[in-house]
Amino acid sequence: MEPGEYGLMDAVETRMWWYRALHARLGDALEDVRGHVLDGGCGTGGLLAMLRRRRPDLALTGIEWAAAAAARARQKSGAPVVRGSVGALPFATASFDAAILADVLCHAAVDPPVALAELHRVIRPGGCLVVNMPAYAWLHSAHDRRVHNARRWTAGETRAALAAAGFTRIRARYWNGLLLPLMILQRRLLARGAEARSDVAVFSPWLDATLHAITALERRLPVTLPAGGSVLATAIRP
Repeated sequence: MEPGEYGLMDAVETRMWWYRALHARLGDALEDVRGHVLDGGCGTGGLLAMLRRRRPDLALTGIEWAAAAAARARQKSGAPVVRGSVGALPFATASFDAAILADVLCHAAVDPPVALAELHRVIRPGGCLVVNMPAYAWLHSAHDRRVHNARRWTAGETRAALAAAGFTRIRARYWNGLLLPLMILQRRLLARGAEARSDVAVFSPWLDATLHAITALERRLPVTLPAGGSVLATAIRP
């Protein structure tokens, strides 16, 4: 990503509505996981810090390419964070009981088949992979350019990529659907200029609380919405 985007992420990821909603979803996906979990492309460590609070029973490890972000992730989470690439993981085969790729396969610097092959290698048989992806290529916008996103996938595309990498029992579903109309308005109409900023920002307290409340409501719904701004997928390494 642009260096400044790491600073924005570090400043807001423990309180911005989007990160709180994402981290809650990822935590839910790991509810039945025990053992050692890898956060691939952990950024500045917000997810690792959340998991340490929510799941103190888990052993956590992060890997991050940007040196400054990796250092900040270690400081923020207290977890070991290795500097390296998800395309060449410096870990032994079958080292982890689960792994997370949260908005990582979308990055221009990441080759999804290579990264997924590496995750398949380091997750033990029967272990779980959790993937979050931004949805819909037609939603590509200034935000994606700022954070160097090269791809946005549908649920079907995410499922196909995981199946091609050898994962099974794949479940891919959309989330952040209630806010999708606002995302379309923001991405396609309001932030079209070349100088537009990413969506990572400090929101006014009332707006942040309102947006987070909408994501929390959707999380409690008994059904999965047919569309959304992100895709969350879980899969098993056979």
